[in-house]
Amino acid sequence: MSPRLAAGVWVSAYLTRLRLADVPAYVTAKGDAEAGAVVVKVALLDGTARAYERRSDLMTGARAWILLAEGAEADIDALVTRTKGRDPDLWVIELEDRQGRTLLDQDGLSE
Repeated sequence: MSPRLAAGVWVSAYLTRLRLADVPAYVTAKGDAEAGAVVVKVALLDGTARAYERRSDLMTGARAWILLAEGAEADIDALVTRTKGRDPDLWVIELEDRQGRTLLDQDGLSE
């Protein structure tokens, strides 16, 4: 298993990438700076949204971003609230982008 970047450092770098791509982003829940998990919610500005989280494959240790849920923004907000209730160390980053861009598939962010 390879060493992982501290969550706070990753979040800071991610916010910089989003800012450079002109994607509005906000940290709505600040988690543990070292090992907090991250959920990324993107509001499509039409009443819908998507939520992504990074998961590890238990067999290989590889990490990848997966679509956690998509649908009505109120439903996604409720899911994120429940998730935050179970994990006080969770970071939540909310984006606003009509195209649904998250940049999570880019080098340095995808794993």
